[in-house]
Amino acid sequence: MILQMTLSSPFLLSSCSSAHRLNPLLFSKRRHCPIKFSHFPFHLLTKPRLLTVASAATENGVFTSPENAKSFDFSSEERIYNWWESQGFFKPTFDRGSDPFVVSMPPPNVTGSLHMGHAMFVTLEDIMVRYNRMKGRPTLWLPGTDHAGIATQLVVEKMLASEGIKRTDLSRDEFTKRVWEWKEKYGGTITNQIKRLGASCDWTRERFTLDEQLSQSVVEAFIKLHEKGLIYQGSYLVNWSPNLQTAVSDLEVEYSEEPGTLYHIKYRVAGQSDFLTVATTRPETLFGDVAIAVNPKDDRYSKFIGKMAIVPMTYGRHVPIIADKHVDKDFGTGVLKISPGHDHNDYYLARKLGLPILNVMNKDGTLNEVAGLYSGLDRFEARKKLWSELEETGLAIKKEPHTLRVPRSQRGGEIIEPLVSKQWFVTMEPLAEKALRAVEKGELTIIPERFEKIYNHWLSNIKDWCISRQLWWGHRIPVWYIVGKNCEEDYIVARNADEALEKAREKYGKNVEIYQDPDVLDTWFSSALWPFSTLGWPDVSSEDFKNFYPTTMLETGHDILFFWVARMVMMGIEFTGTVPFSYVYLHGLIRDSQGRKMSKTLGNVIDPLDTIKEFGTDALRFTISLGTAGQDLNLSTERLTANKAFTNKLWNAGKFVLQNMPSQTDVSAWEAIRNCKFDKEESVLRLPLPECWVVSELHVLIDMVTASYDKFFFGDVGREIYDFFWSDFADWYIEASKARLYQSGADSACSEAQAVLLYVFKNVLKLLHPFMPFVTEELWQALPDPKEALIVSPWPQTSLPRFPNSIKKFENFQALTRAIRNARAEYSVEPAKRISASIVASEEVIQYISNEKEVLALLSRLDLQNIHFTDSPPGIYKSWDANQSVHLVASEGLEAYLPLADMVDISAEVERLSKRLSKMQVEYDGLAARLSSQKLLTCGLLQYAYNLHHSPVCRESSRGCCPWGSRKGSRSRGEDKTHQEPVSFPKILYSGVTIDFTIYVDVSAILPRHDQRASCRDWGTTPGWKCMELVRTGMGQVLTEREQWRLDLGFINGVMALYEIEFSRPFVVSILSERRVHAPRGLKRGKDGARGANHLTTKDKRRVYLGGKKTVEVQAGEILPILTPRDEYMLLLKLALFAVSADAALLAVLKPRLPQVV
Repeated sequence: MILQMTLSSPFLLSSCSSAHRLNPLLFSKRRHCPIKFSHFPFHLLTKPRLLTVASAATENGVFTSPENAKSFDFSSEERIYNWWESQGFFKPTFDRGSDPFVVSMPPPNVTGSLHMGHAMFVTLEDIMVRYNRMKGRPTLWLPGTDHAGIATQLVVEKMLASEGIKRTDLSRDEFTKRVWEWKEKYGGTITNQIKRLGASCDWTRERFTLDEQLSQSVVEAFIKLHEKGLIYQGSYLVNWSPNLQTAVSDLEVEYSEEPGTLYHIKYRVAGQSDFLTVATTRPETLFGDVAIAVNPKDDRYSKFIGKMAIVPMTYGRHVPIIADKHVDKDFGTGVLKISPGHDHNDYYLARKLGLPILNVMNKDGTLNEVAGLYSGLDRFEARKKLWSELEETGLAIKKEPHTLRVPRSQRGGEIIEPLVSKQWFVTMEPLAEKALRAVEKGELTIIPERFEKIYNHWLSNIKDWCISRQLWWGHRIPVWYIVGKNCEEDYIVARNADEALEKAREKYGKNVEIYQDPDVLDTWFSSALWPFSTLGWPDVSSEDFKNFYPTTMLETGHDILFFWVARMVMMGIEFTGTVPFSYVYLHGLIRDSQGRKMSKTLGNVIDPLDTIKEFGTDALRFTISLGTAGQDLNLSTERLTANKAFTNKLWNAGKFVLQNMPSQTDVSAWEAIRNCKFDKEESVLRLPLPECWVVSELHVLIDMVTASYDKFFFGDVGREIYDFFWSDFADWYIEASKARLYQSGADSACSEAQAVLLYVFKNVLKLLHPFMPFVTEELWQALPDPKEALIVSPWPQTSLPRFPNSIKKFENFQALTRAIRNARAEYSVEPAKRISASIVASEEVIQYISNEKEVLALLSRLDLQNIHFTDSPPGIYKSWDANQSVHLVASEGLEAYLPLADMVDISAEVERLSKRLSKMQVEYDGLAARLSSQKLLTCGLLQYAYNLHHSPVCRESSRGCCPWGSRKGSRSRGEDKTHQEPVSFPKILYSGVTIDFTIYVDVSAILPRHDQRASCRDWGTTPGWKCMELVRTGMGQVLTEREQWRLDLGFINGVMALYEIEFSRPFVVSILSERRVHAPRGLKRGKDGARGANHLTTKDKRRVYLGGKKTVEVQAGEILPILTPRDEYMLLLKLALFAVSADAALLAVLKPRLPQVV
């Protein structure tokens, strides 16, 4: 039997462009290899040196070495945290003399329990604090809790109710005493839970908003504002909670859309038989009507302007009919009743026009004497009774369903009533002007920048702030009234009762009697003073105020930008003369995996404490820190599981490093390791290629990560570290280092590898510590001779030497290794089997590749004795030659030849390929026949386009991927017909991974114009988009996101290279996944910090592929050229044909060259 094989053509099994012409899915470059060869015997390797390295910290019982534990034990996190706190690491120190970094923790409610919102702000603030502490800055993270007036009073009232006691059964002092007892017993719950997240706060400075010193600050602030005339008392419309019997802030009112009713009522015109029909959602407030308003441009009602209308059920009370341009002609009947005592818009309109204000509601939600016979009825009961009587009198026209935006109390849940009430207010306009200038002058930076517009808009349209609350728990308003005098005119503002009495006696005589205002201040009033009251203000001579004010950073959720952040800015400038912080960092909300807001109703709430028990604190912190400032984050168990695996990977890497260090008694070995320095160019340059590469990459990483930390790009920091550690250090260098560590002899190479392993791993722990403090500290303490705790260790030095040339050389080395690995996988070579190889390259490349011959053999599973290097295609080496080899092109100027006899059974391979060819030939012939069918082109086009446009798959894609799919409101023809699935296309095999793909084609060229508008209006795109969706099966286990991205691009480029299609007009193909057409987050930045060339964006432009590697940037809304219907369908079929034709084309080349059996 004679075998004849001629597979030397570079077109075959090449990893460069020619291979992509066959099937880019088979030959796309990959970063991670699905096959690991790190645990198989290597004939030059000896057993690893499993020598234990202990540390003092490990021996003291606080820490556990990876050598003694299979994985990181989450239960040790509390032990580590207590050790940090006991050592005083959380306190600021001025040893290095740098500017302090100060963060005031947003005080959680004392009644609260930990939720994911707390986990978000604790994680982000702790990252900032730990980073700056390691940078040597005196770092203070000042914690505290808020007394939460309404929430706390409700909790205690419920507790008393369970004992059969009402709040009113107790005196004010007795009640507040019970609240303080509750606070002492339960108030520390949220604090302990925050500690569980790893918050490195200075707990010795913990504050509570009702502490004596903070209470003095509140009183001082009230007095100063009052002295300036910025605090006043008056009766104005406020948000009133009937159940809580108090005014509530805007933040404590939540609006929900609920089903309601729109009532149509007749208002007779006085002196005429005509009537106006008013549509209202709250008929019970008609007793407070003071006018009827219409739009002056509404011809239906212009004749009634200036006349009087009779309010129903009020025994003939007349109100004027007025004109106002703000009346919506299209809402209801276009006639608006003005009830300024119970509607915010009506209130401001009445004040503008000088109309009277009638209040028809008591503070408990019942109607008062103004309502006449309805007095004493509950507002909702009165509504039903009033409508019934309106129907009886013929004044009711109709009622119809209407969706209402209902204001509800955040605490009690009852419907909030707009009510005129006597309250204390702060004049905000002069304070807001200073806060606006702070941002304009750059004294305050808001991150992300887009929230500056929201900040400016709110301050530019600010209203006076109602600061009084009708509660017993909180800061009592420092105002005393004179018995027998008018409360609005005769009152005393003082710091305490003694001072108030002294002032009253000076003004009204010695026999005067005084009593304090029963109301308390809004909780947000004390919170607005938080950045400086916690540091000792009004005592500006206190050490903390002098050292740490103004603070550096305020981190919080974007939803309280106006309610808290803006007020702190205003108060800080007013009382201290400076902005209270330099930066405001706003985070988004944490949502579930489907992007929904977490709620008990949906059952999608994720408990942080349960998450910590299952995945660990570090995994949780790392997961929620990878978001973008101001953007909501979708949290899923899949992400948590992946980052738990990252924790384990880190642990196992630490175990490998420790197990391959010399024994502590080996003084000479340790001396050799310590003599290896990496801060000088010459010391790095003389390292072997893998060591020089990984150290250079580390130094690049340190600079990039440090810059991102300084810019608060925490998501980029986490992704960069993750990518380097997993892809570069763990997957490549650790594997490469085994060639040095496990071989006999060459102690200098072994020492260099040990030194590099230790150096890189230590720096990775430092870079990662702010994100994952517990596992990194545990590993740090297990390393030999830790001089200090990782939490206070110095940050890695920047601008260290790096060598781009060495990085490029090792990337060529990696490309060669990947090519060989992929070839082994393609031919199903047994992992333990070693094969021969001939490496063809220039003399320069051969030199650095051959120097790492052992590493190449280890990583690629080559026979070390049969690796040959040459500068030209090889001749005959023993039993094999180049014509019977698999030819690989790793990169430009670097190729490899692998003998086919070493990898496959030729006879079995021939049989397999023949069967595959027969099966694909049938599919190929079928598609080719369809393509050539004129009947299919003329008749099948419209039918297929119809099926595609109306299929369930397309409808689903319209919500997530396909930009032209049918949307709500589309008037497409045949909407009621049976939906049909789009054509199913064959599966493609990519290195053992199955990929299903569906082709979507734009049907705008054949649909009516109204369908075109319906399909494009919601997406902001134009007809002409061609959408291809790759649905991957099982890829998450094999490919990284970056590799999937490269695979997608390779597919497009492969299509264009294989089919040199010339259409009458250009066409556009775009990869779409989850509404994204941009490179994945993990795509590594270039050395200049810019994104790679494959970056697509939808922000302002779209960069789309026009075939091959050509791209064009298309402005949003720009009209793109579209295909003719024939070209459209031709493209569809050709893309489908590609699924089988790529392999068929490969077999067509192979078939005449298959070994002939004689």
